[in-house]
Amino acid sequence: MKAKPRGNTQQKPEVRKGEVVEIALSSLDDEGYGIGACGDRRIRILGGLPGERLLARIDHAGMRTVTGHATKILAPSPDRINQIPCKHWPACDACSLLHQAYPAQLAWKQKLVANQLRRHGELAQVVIRDILPSPSQLAYRNSAKLVVGGKAANPVIGIYRRNSHDVLDLADCPLHHPLINRIVAAVKEGISKGKVQVYNPASEMGLLRYLVVRVAEAEERAMVVFVTSQRNFNEIHHLGRFVQQAVPEVRSIWQNVNASAGNVIFGHQSHLVAGDKTLTTTLDSRRYHLSPRSFFQVNSGGASLIYQQVRSWGALTGRENVVDCYCGIGGIALTVAKEAGSVLGLEVVDAAVADARENARLNGIRNCSFEAGDVGELLADLREEGVHIDLLILNPPRKGCEEQVLNEVARLKPLRVIYVSCSPATLARDLAWLARNGYRPLEVQPVDMFPQTGHVENVALLQRERSPA
Repeated sequence: MKAKPRGNTQQKPEVRKGEVVEIALSSLDDEGYGIGACGDRRIRILGGLPGERLLARIDHAGMRTVTGHATKILAPSPDRINQIPCKHWPACDACSLLHQAYPAQLAWKQKLVANQLRRHGELAQVVIRDILPSPSQLAYRNSAKLVVGGKAANPVIGIYRRNSHDVLDLADCPLHHPLINRIVAAVKEGISKGKVQVYNPASEMGLLRYLVVRVAEAEERAMVVFVTSQRNFNEIHHLGRFVQQAVPEVRSIWQNVNASAGNVIFGHQSHLVAGDKTLTTTLDSRRYHLSPRSFFQVNSGGASLIYQQVRSWGALTGRENVVDCYCGIGGIALTVAKEAGSVLGLEVVDAAVADARENARLNGIRNCSFEAGDVGELLADLREEGVHIDLLILNPPRKGCEEQVLNEVARLKPLRVIYVSCSPATLARDLAWLARNGYRPLEVQPVDMFPQTGHVENVALLQRERSPA
């Protein structure tokens, strides 16, 4: 007698790469991809919207995930826009919401934030304010980090296609400040005319790997950083001179040397090629010196909204002690300094701390100091010294706060905490931890720093719970 088969032996319908399928979409995932099903396979579709029925070509069919892109819309959503303002879309998937009307983007991001927070019972009562729209929906990016590919005779400058080392050429990106697009065009022409060898990651041969551009919008000036596989001054010097002649707004040119394999952009060595050492930009009447590796918000208008929210919730009277964790070049610290008694910025990157100190001097701010080191260890030092903190600001990278940082916040017991986050998921996780350890999350203010994409920034306010008498 044959044994009966155990479990459900029905095979999933195969979905193959390159196949075109008809699919109905029910929602968007956290990256802005439309979600639907083919049989019992969940499929993520770039360029689709909830409620749409469409044809999609499968780009990747793995054991766990299937992704594709829309090729024909059979039943469109009322939120779809007909004129996509980009010739690279959808081959470039960096702007997953470019086809969606802006009010609908904001509504989706509002829901995304709420869904992440409501997954934690500790955050059920947190007030979520209406999302603040970006002042600009296009041409808002003041910086770009781009891959250089192709060959000297025909270079391409852009981003890697998903799951590959093929470089998608991004001429005239609609999210970039126009000056960035002009510089990219000039660099491509300079590479061709100067026969600059382009780096090949497969053979690890060639010179030019990445192009990094920063723009000071109010000043209409720019910094260009050429990331190379080795120190070759002559070729980069001539390329830089060509770019400066083509785009006179370029006032600072650097070479960064990165000889390591992999996709990390910057190496440890930076050399000034021509022009000024730093780029000076202005935000909310404060000036900031930016060096090649400085972190600065890519959307100046959105950054202003965040800084204003921190300042408002800070409600400082001139006497308070403030600690700004993950302070970078001092953007938030300098924003609140004039209304605080003292501000201490903590940051792990030495170069950022040097920039922050210079920025305090540049703005005539004397009650603001900065320390370099591991943020958790620096907070532990403050606790051991018995430092009293009225307001503690957290602005960690996307991964959120390290466990030691959260532990030290709970031990230091600042009266209030303001948390600035670029990840709703890690924000919710950390707010829930703080809620279990002596803090009451009061409000969250979403800010659309990245229109046309699935990213959203948030500012959260927490109050220390009173100990029982």
